[in-house]
Amino acid sequence: MKKYKIQNTPFVVPTTDGKLIEEHFGNATDGNSQISIAHMIAPAGWNEPFQTPEFDEYTYIIKGKKQFIIDDEIIVLEAGQSIKINKNTRVQYSNPFTIACEYIAICTPAFSMNLVNREEQ
Repeated sequence: MKKYKIQNTPFVVPTTDGKLIEEHFGNATDGNSQISIAHMIAPAGWNEPFQTPEFDEYTYIIKGKKQFIIDDEIIVLEAGQSIKINKNTRVQYSNPFTIACEYIAICTPAFSMNLVNREEQ
């Protein structure tokens, strides 16, 4: 048995908001519920509802900018910056800017719709 796995075929999560989500490791790709690692591209003008996830989420910005609203505080990250948002924190992710934002998201435990707790928009 190999002691490593190269991921050449990430799971592309179906979306209806124009956001590209490629899960490289996690629940959808390899059944790993401990961690998920995804490459994402949020188009200009994208946003999603507030949520209070039951997982820690780390975000690293590769290109563009991304906005986070955490407890009424607006935070904007740019390429080369990263953030950790602790589980059970109410947050809204968006890209209100004019160019797409490319980033990596890592969730521990792994992202799951059962754990994200999205609010109705």
